[in-house]
This record gives sequence, C-alpha cells and structure tokens, in this order.
Amino acid sequence: MNLHRLDLVSLQLFNLVARSGSISKVAELALLAVGAASKRISDLEAAVGAPLLERHSRGATLTVAGLALQRHAQRILADVDQLEADLSDYASGLVGVVRLWANTSAVTQFLPQDIAGFIAANPEIRIELEEEDSNEIVLAVLDGRADFGIFADRTPAMGLQLMNYRDDQLVMVVPPGHALAGKRAVRFEEAVDYDFVSLPKNTSLARRLQTETDALGRRLKMRIQVRSFDAMCQMVAAGLGVAILPREAIRPHLKSMHLKQIALDDAWAKRRLLIGVRDAAAVPKHVRLLIDHLCG
Repeated sequence: MNLHRLDLVSLQLFNLVARSGSISKVAELALLAVGAASKRISDLEAAVGAPLLERHSRGATLTVAGLALQRHAQRILADVDQLEADLSDYASGLVGVVRLWANTSAVTQFLPQDIAGFIAANPEIRIELEEEDSNEIVLAVLDGRADFGIFADRTPAMGLQLMNYRDDQLVMVVPPGHALAGKRAVRFEEAVDYDFVSLPKNTSLARRLQTETDALGRRLKMRIQVRSFDAMCQMVAAGLGVAILPREAIRPHLKSMHLKQIALDDAWAKRRLLIGVRDAAAVPKHVRLLIDHLCG
C-alpha cells in the first residue's frame, strides 16, 4: 500500500463515481474518456491495495474498502475546499482570522457594536464568532479551538489570563399582572418561591441562580428551560414564570411583549464579563488588536 500516490483529481473522480454508481457518467461530466477515468480508479485500487468498486453491467457499487475510502475522500476534499477559501482570503489582503467564543450575554448586548467598530477600522481581519456557554468557552480557549473567549465571572478559568470586558446588570422580568409587577425593586429571596424560566442548568446564569437559592436554603422552582434570552422572554410573557436576565438584553422585548422589569437588590446581580486568553504576550498581532479594542 502506498497512499502517498493518491492525488486529489483521482479522489474527486472516485467520490463522484461512488455517488453516481457509474464510471461512464462521471467520465462524461469530467470530459474524460471512459478508459482514462477507469485507469484513474484502477490506479487508486493499486495504491490502496484492494478493490474499491464492484463493476457490473448496471454500473459500479462500492466494496467495503471503497466505502472506507469514500468517507475519507469526502473529508479530505472538504478540507481542501476550506483551505482554498482560507488562502483566497489571504490572497485578497486578509491579515488574519480571530476565533472568538463568547457567551450569550456578550453576544446579545455588547459584541455587535464592538465588532462592527473594529471591522470598520480593520477590514483586513476576519472574525469567527462562536456563541457558547461560559464553561465551554474556557475549555475552547485552553485547548486552542478559540484564540480567546468572553465569559461570566465565577466561571472556573484556571490556566487563563483574565481581563475585564464589561459589567452586566441582572434584573427580574415578570409578566403583566404578576404579584411582583408593582414593585420597582426586589431581593431574590422575595421571588424564589415563584415559578422560574431559565437557561439550561449548565449555563453560568442558571448556575448563579442555583448557587444563590442554595445559599438561602430554599429550592428553585424551575418551570421550564430554554436556550435563548428571547425564548425566556416569550415564556415569561405567556405566564409560565419569572426570569432573571441581563438588563440590556431584554430592553428590546419589554415593550413588544408587555413585560415588567424589576431591579434586583442583590450584590450578585451585578456580573462582570471577562476576556480569557492562554498567554496574552504570545497571541498574534491581529488577535491582540481585537482584544485591545474590546478592553479599550
């Protein structure tokens, strides 16, 4: 077996044959003689050291080895397409790509304007933004999937260097007519016996609520859990419970969904969003530019 003899043109040809079941049809599409296309498949079989196709009068079907090669061929060809796209960016003047992971609070409230301002000043830098839970963000930075991350304080982040990004004020949201709707401010302990709408339990916001409930020696009545701030507001508007959410994130929904915002008189309701990076001194220049912009 000599897999170093594999070439991309033959892999692409084989992939098309595997999908169509016909060498002659693929040869016609590729503007090749049937014999030339068949020879490329035979050369692949020689390199692999096993038959890849079972040829018959109705066309061709994959052998077990052919199925294995098809799986790898699809992945290889997809990687090549991605490589071509990335290199074309650099050829057109791209300086670099920043892989930024951020939690929903940052993505919803602050990053749209911050990133828009950065790109306006640095159009040659591309940002790949991934929205994730705070714990997943820390792991992504630690294992190199993200250049840096933005997550809530209280998130375990051992091994990362931390910088302040933004302050984030939590408030309570209730539907019209709720028993708390007439209050301007409440303490969490006044609301803990009501039904709650929350994000999934592994998110930093849900963990914070659970921690504070435990500290009160009470039990949180989690009525429903959804994946987004918008969905939480819709559930509250439908009367399914109350929720604790970032103030700026719910601002667009207060009027449209007829929700009532109530201040939280608890110190923990003021959160801090942090930027985490493995080694600030070692990040590439284009990544440093974005970090400096966000911290400025």
